[in-house]
Amino acid sequence: MTSDDPARVVDARGMRCPWPALRLARAMRESADVLLLADDPQAGGEVAALAVEHGWQLTDVSAERWRVRRD
Repeated sequence: MTSDDPARVVDARGMRCPWPALRLARAMRESADVLLLADDPQAGGEVAALAVEHGWQLTDVSAERWRVRRD
């Protein structure tokens, strides 16, 4: 793993919201750097809202992946 690799990968593909966001929230309690994989079209909005609520940074965002970091 390099410094650019996330500390944790959460694969929530095949899960419908709110499960990807719930899995992300749980992972963020244990890690400061998470890569979330999710294919539910609603996941992007939920992940963005969760990040704003908690002050997390979203980077490396695409249609089905979100890298989330906290300080």
